[in-house]
Amino acid sequence: MRLLHTMLRVGDLDRSIDFYTRILGMKLLRKSDNAEYKYTLAFVGYGDESEGAVIELTYNWGTDSYDHGNAFGHIALSADDIYATCDRIREAGGVISREPGPVLGGTTEIAFVRDPDGYAIELIASSSSSKGLKG
Repeated sequence: MRLLHTMLRVGDLDRSIDFYTRILGMKLLRKSDNAEYKYTLAFVGYGDESEGAVIELTYNWGTDSYDHGNAFGHIALSADDIYATCDRIREAGGVISREPGPVLGGTTEIAFVRDPDGYAIELIASSSSSKGLKG
């Protein structure tokens, strides 16, 4: 078995696709409409779905926002230089919700970004991304 994708419900599919592709640098891998059940799916990622996990953006027609509840945490992405990455995201109009720096009680450098629907995306320095956060 392997991890395939994480699904996020979004209120504006075009806005979300723009964020994940233009601001985070992912590619739109595929998109499909289901007219009978009134939803559209878009899959975005850094590589083909056969090679790694991707994000499924689900737009339920006519729904423009969701209550995130308190169970979902974040999606984590590895970045070679989180300082430069945050500068680039900020310049492109993205929202940095936690400036880059060491994780509390450790040395791993992290930052957080919010997507247009408010989902948290953690950026972890590539040099530490496979070591956990104790660093």
